[in-house]
Amino acid sequence: MRLINRPTEWFVECPSHRTSPFLRKSTRSGCGTRRESVLNSKVFHPILAKALRFQVLGKSPASFYLRLNRRIWERLPSRVRNLNLVRSYGAWLYTMVCLRARRQQFFGTFFLRNRPALELMRRLAEQKAHGSTFRVAVLGCSIGAEVYSILWTIRSARPDLKVLLHAVDISREILSFAEKGIYAPDTSQLINASIFERLTEVEMIEIFDWEGDHAKVKSWLREGITWQLGDAADPELVHTLGPQDMVVASNFLCHMTPIHGEKCLRNMAQLVSPGGHLFVSGVDLAVRTKVAVDLGWEPVPELMAEIHNGDPSVRADWPWEWWGLEPVNLRRRDWQTRYAAVFRIASPQRQ
Repeated sequence: MRLINRPTEWFVECPSHRTSPFLRKSTRSGCGTRRESVLNSKVFHPILAKALRFQVLGKSPASFYLRLNRRIWERLPSRVRNLNLVRSYGAWLYTMVCLRARRQQFFGTFFLRNRPALELMRRLAEQKAHGSTFRVAVLGCSIGAEVYSILWTIRSARPDLKVLLHAVDISREILSFAEKGIYAPDTSQLINASIFERLTEVEMIEIFDWEGDHAKVKSWLREGITWQLGDAADPELVHTLGPQDMVVASNFLCHMTPIHGEKCLRNMAQLVSPGGHLFVSGVDLAVRTKVAVDLGWEPVPELMAEIHNGDPSVRADWPWEWWGLEPVNLRRRDWQTRYAAVFRIASPQRQ
C-alpha cells in the first residue's frame, strides 16, 4: 500500500483498491489529540478507576451506565457510529471498559484469521533469495492455528525456502495440543464459531487430512517447527531463540495489563534481526504506539488499513471488550504509527 499526501486529502493505493480517497485530513486534528491525551492520562485514570468501583447498595452505577449505552449503541446505524463525535464517545466508553476489566488470556481463534496480514507475510517471503532460510518466531502461539496458517501461506508461495519456525507459549499443555495439530470444529473457545469458519473448502483440503469432522494438519506443514516453552517477557528469550527475520505476536498482549504488555513488547522486539519485521496485533494501541515511537520502529504502510480491519471479530467488539479494536481515525496526528500492525526494526540493539 502506498500513501500519497495531497493538499487536502490522504489517499491509499494498494492492490485491493484503486487510488481513491481514504479519509479526509482534518485541520482540527489537534482537538482529537487533546481529547485522547485526557482519556490516556495517568492522572485521570486512577481517579476514574476508583469512581468505576463505587457501589450503591451493592450495585454498580458504572455497570448500569455501560449496559444502557451498549443497548443504545447496538441500535445505532453504522453511518451514525462513524460520526466523529460518536467515535469520540465510543473511545470514552472503551476507556471505562478497560479500567473495569479483569483481563485474562483466551485461546479462541481461527485458521487464516487475518488474511491481509498473511498476504504481507507472503510478500516479505517473496523477497528472500531462492533456497534461502527464513527464520520466524510466533510468540503466544496458543493452540497453533496461527503457526500453521503462516506456514501454509509461506510454503505454498515459496516451497524453495527453508522455513524454520519457533512457536513459543507459556503453557506446556497448550504447546502439546498445538504440536499434535488435531482440531475439531469446537476446538476454539469462541462462542458459536468454528475454528475452521474462515476457510474455504479448497483451503480445508489443502491444510488438513480429515477423519469425520476432525482435522489433522498435513505433515509438510508440521515440519521445521520448534515448540518452545517460554515467556515473551523473559530477557533470556533472545538468547534461546536467536535472531529472527520475522517475529509475530498476535492477540495476547491485550489480555495483559498495559505495564506488562509494554514490557513484553519491548523484550520481543529484540528478537528481530536488523531490517527484519515485527507483526504485533491484539495489543493496546497506546502501548504499541508508545513503544514504537520510543524505539524508532518504522511503520510498514503496505496493507496497513486492511490488516487493521482484517479480523472482524475484534473490530466488532469495540468499544465493549478490552480486546476490541477501534476504527481507523486519520484525524489523529499519530495515525501512521498507531494503526500500523507491522514494523520494520532497523536496529534492535536500541532496545
